[in-house]
Order: sequence, then C-alpha cells, then structure tokens
Amino acid sequence: MKGNQKIIDGLNMLLAYELAAMDQYFVHSQMYQDWGLNKLYERIAHEFEDEKGHATKLIERMLFLEGTPDMVSRTGFQVGSDVPTMLQSDLRVEYTVTEKLKEVIALCELEQDYVTREMLLVLLDDTEMDHAYWLEQQLGLIKRLGLQNYLQSQM
Repeated sequence: MKGNQKIIDGLNMLLAYELAAMDQYFVHSQMYQDWGLNKLYERIAHEFEDEKGHATKLIERMLFLEGTPDMVSRTGFQVGSDVPTMLQSDLRVEYTVTEKLKEVIALCELEQDYVTREMLLVLLDDTEMDHAYWLEQQLGLIKRLGLQNYLQSQM
C-alpha cells in the first residue's frame, strides 16, 4: 500500500530516536552489569528490548507503506558517565521521544492515517507510562535516599 511520504518521513524521524534510545540503553545496561548493579542492568536491558520492539513496529509500518526505513540515523544518543547522568540522559531521550510521537500522531490525524496513529498511541503510552515514569522514580529515589544508598539497593 503506497503511503503518505509525510507520514513515512515522520516514522523515519521517530526511528532515529528509537534506535538512539535502543543503543543508549544497551550501552548503559552493559555499564551497569560491569559495575555489579544487577537490578539496574536487568531493568535497562528490558528497556533495550522495549525500544527494539518500538523500532520494529516503526519499520514494519514503513515497509507496509512502501517506505524505506533509515537504519543509519541516530538522534539524541548520549552515554552517561555515572548512574545519575545515565538515568538523566535516558529520561531526556524519553521526553524527546514523547514530544516527537505527539508531533507525528498529530500529523497522522491531519493526513487521516488512523492506523498509524493508533500504533503510535501504543508507543506513546509505553514511553510515558513505563519508561519515563520509571526513570523519574529512580531519580527521585536518588534524591530521597542519597546516591550511595540507591546504588547499594541496585546490587
């Protein structure tokens, strides 16, 4: 089915963020594992898998619309150097993805592509209610417990 090029471009823009988030989560999860922070490793490895799933859905939809997924571009990739900056960097990516999802959802509404819009609403819910919310909780715990107590709880 020949899709709307504006929608395909929007999906590719989202893919660049999802691939960056996926790569960032992968690097961060490996860093956590290396540092012995096994609970953080497990959760962030799970987030990596979620982002891979998001990217897969975007790619599948683009292919259905006869578009070409851009697997090279990465937007927003930034590896942290310690736990707070890593969590903050992950949260920054999630906030940006939320903003971009809303933009493309609005475009889908304007272009009357309701199937793509519905798919993106599922990704938006996952991004806001699971990913960003969990990261906000972790940063809040660091503030309330102190970094050392938080790190100890993640071993």
